[in-house]
Amino acid sequence: MQDKSAPEEFDVVIVGRGPVGATLANLLGLCGVRTLVLEREARTYHLPRAVHFDDECMRVFQTIGLADAILPHVILSPGMLFLDAQGNMLLDWSRPQTLTPMGWNLSYRFHQPDLEDVLIAGLARWPHVSLRSRCDVFALDQDETGVSVRYEDLSTGKLSEVRARYVIGCDGARSLVRRFIGSGMDDLGFHERWLVIDVLLRRERDDLGDYSLQHCDPKRPATYVRGTGSRRRWEITVLPEEDSNDVAQPAKVWELLSRWIAPDDAELERAAVYKFHSVIAQQWRNGRLLLAGDSAHQTPPFLGQGMCAGIRDAANLAWKLASVICSSADASLLDTYQSERQPHVHEFIELAIRLGGVINTKAIEAGLAAGQARENAPVKLEVKKPLLGPGLALGDMPLAGHLAPQFTLKDGSRSDDRIGYNHLLIVESAARLAQLQAGINILTSDDVEGIGPWLREHGIVAALVRPDRYIRGTARNDAELDRLLATIAPSTHVPSAA
Repeated sequence: MQDKSAPEEFDVVIVGRGPVGATLANLLGLCGVRTLVLEREARTYHLPRAVHFDDECMRVFQTIGLADAILPHVILSPGMLFLDAQGNMLLDWSRPQTLTPMGWNLSYRFHQPDLEDVLIAGLARWPHVSLRSRCDVFALDQDETGVSVRYEDLSTGKLSEVRARYVIGCDGARSLVRRFIGSGMDDLGFHERWLVIDVLLRRERDDLGDYSLQHCDPKRPATYVRGTGSRRRWEITVLPEEDSNDVAQPAKVWELLSRWIAPDDAELERAAVYKFHSVIAQQWRNGRLLLAGDSAHQTPPFLGQGMCAGIRDAANLAWKLASVICSSADASLLDTYQSERQPHVHEFIELAIRLGGVINTKAIEAGLAAGQARENAPVKLEVKKPLLGPGLALGDMPLAGHLAPQFTLKDGSRSDDRIGYNHLLIVESAARLAQLQAGINILTSDDVEGIGPWLREHGIVAALVRPDRYIRGTARNDAELDRLLATIAPSTHVPSAA
């Protein structure tokens, strides 16, 4: 039965309640944007999927005030080792156990249902954010003023319609929103079937270790991942001649696991064949429809950056949506979302493919070239985060497009907690500022002892940082500082969620 009453109105409708959709909704809630999340499923999917996120993601979770709630559900990762068929180390991707310039550790392991529960519970803090489960979106009709979103409540069969100024598809690889955008996919060439096996250990198996292990065996490449608690994962290549259904049967699964564990050691939680893809949507925006997360890009899992890329999408997009909706910024600002994020995610996917070439032993030398050769030691890999693509970064200024560090304030607190999800000007002394528009936060040497040394290290006198913590531009002298300040438009101040 169709509801004939006037449709409810929202600023943003998010299709999909996974980690990316829930993070985006929390960020929009922080910005005061009226948001509706529509999710087809009744509850969080109970089995593991993503198992890793990085320091930049944790910084986003800090921004939405949920890092402390997430910390009890994670463990630190020591990194990943690539081993040949004889067990010799090919590639050493160890992770430091110290805090990075982001203010967090470089690598966390987690159980996705735990993370989603925290993110979804966080939505209750925002009275202007609504979540509706068991709602299946089937039509999107956009016009000059907004989008009509039609969906079915699967629990009652009732058909409903709401209006939104923008719709964001966080609805995964088979995205409905992407189909309405009409976007094709650029194929980067990696498509392999892997059997993903999740187990719960029945007894301690410290010998399995805490490192992730990539077994680069030409006969049967495999991955081992230490999860939280008693959770362990293996990902094992499915050979071309093997049937996907047959290889996922328990007897075959235990045969494949026999080199590591036996049925007495663990309970089989899930075994399923997935096809790992490397694709990027060609068009992330069509008018009032946009994509984020897996609907926009899919990567092989070898870098652990699939969900991380979606969280970055959310952090990049939310403040731009808020600027357009709440601060009358021109809608063309939303075009910088794809231009900045697409090259960034493309670079990560390319590196994941190169590491896949090491694991499946089809392109070992090309993959090892991504690391640093060391005499009488395995190649050392250190992944540098890519720069943003062309968008809002100001010219060829030093550090433009890089992430800004998070500083520790003199009172011991973290700088992001003071700044909130807002623009920031880093300058050694406020005396340099003849005028400054409202809505811009300032950090000076009065707040942070390390401000002056950081500025001098990079040969600058000031840095303008966006709400997503990327540096928009810097100034090397007072004249450039005046030009930098002139680019700052008035913005709505967003309080800290801490």
